[in-house]
Amino acid sequence: MALFYELAVLGAPTDDQVGDLEQFISDALEPFGMKLGHEVSWLVKPLRFCPKQKKAAAAVFFGGKGVKITDLDHLIKQSIPVLPVVSDSAMVRDEIPESLRFLNCLVYNDGGTQRVATALLECVGLLPRQRRVFLSYRRDEARHAALQLFDELSSRIFDVFLDTHGIAPAEDFQAMLWHRLCDSDVLVMLDTPNYFESRWTSAEFGRALAKGISVLRIGWPSASPSARTATASRVDLLDEEVDQDTGQLAKGAIKRICSQLEAVRSQSYAIRNLNLVSNLRNAIEMIGGNVTGVGMHKAVYIQLADGKNVVVYPTVGVPTSTTLHDATNNSPNCSSAVIFDPVGLHPGWIEHLDWLGSQIRSTHWVKATEVAWQFADWGD
Repeated sequence: MALFYELAVLGAPTDDQVGDLEQFISDALEPFGMKLGHEVSWLVKPLRFCPKQKKAAAAVFFGGKGVKITDLDHLIKQSIPVLPVVSDSAMVRDEIPESLRFLNCLVYNDGGTQRVATALLECVGLLPRQRRVFLSYRRDEARHAALQLFDELSSRIFDVFLDTHGIAPAEDFQAMLWHRLCDSDVLVMLDTPNYFESRWTSAEFGRALAKGISVLRIGWPSASPSARTATASRVDLLDEEVDQDTGQLAKGAIKRICSQLEAVRSQSYAIRNLNLVSNLRNAIEMIGGNVTGVGMHKAVYIQLADGKNVVVYPTVGVPTSTTLHDATNNSPNCSSAVIFDPVGLHPGWIEHLDWLGSQIRSTHWVKATEVAWQFADWGD
């Protein structure tokens, strides 16, 4: 059994918190083809958590009054991420040991186990730290609700794209719109009665599906679900949850939306990564090669028909120079590549990536649409 990631639960969690956290993480790992206790180790309140230096590791520390303080100094010195969790934002001094107070804490009541689970997976790189959401809505029907959601989600550390806020003056509006959609984890559609009557909202919905981006449908009470939304995750609003005077949503509705969004985001990212790996496997087998295994940092090991070995890093969303930097550092002595889907990216960004790739020889960009073509003539 290959072990790639190490996770630990420290401090004073309740049995229910541990059980719920284990279930959430197990569900999130499934699309990656990993299991808790196998490829990902799982330690609950160990006397000492000492992860191996070459493994990605993280710990969550549940605070509490009079909690027994685990030896944490060695984790801090080794730069192992430790996620402090408090019951309330006013309880940091009472529940968190002094050695962890410099870290930003998560409040358990704000998102619960689901938020803790996604944060832990973000710490080891199985989910991106950028939590990007695209709001799709009709301005004449849901403008106030969209602005409200923008503020609420932003306060929960989501990077929210709203057309009236996210595009600078003199930018190519439509090209930048599609670029930002491609870099989003979830499309949140505010499904008002005439949502699909607009060319642009209809296109946003369709192109999200084309990119494999999951959709969270927020259904207005007066809107009948379209057959097109059959595969979308749903939050249906009640009449009393939409203020007829202001157009804003009730706090209870906002809470349900945020909770569902956490689950959809985790699943969406994992499935998009899985699709990239599946397409990679099919393309490599088409030219006589094969996938020989997977490793840390979502690495996929391939062997080409001529016997050459390459480490490939599938990248969901919009790749950056940091993506190339990480791939190079993670495979310093191997031929490596970063695979990404270029469809919908801004032409200027594609030009930038091409230039960057021409300057760096240690790791190569490979467009998902050209995998078989590029690896059929692969140089070191």
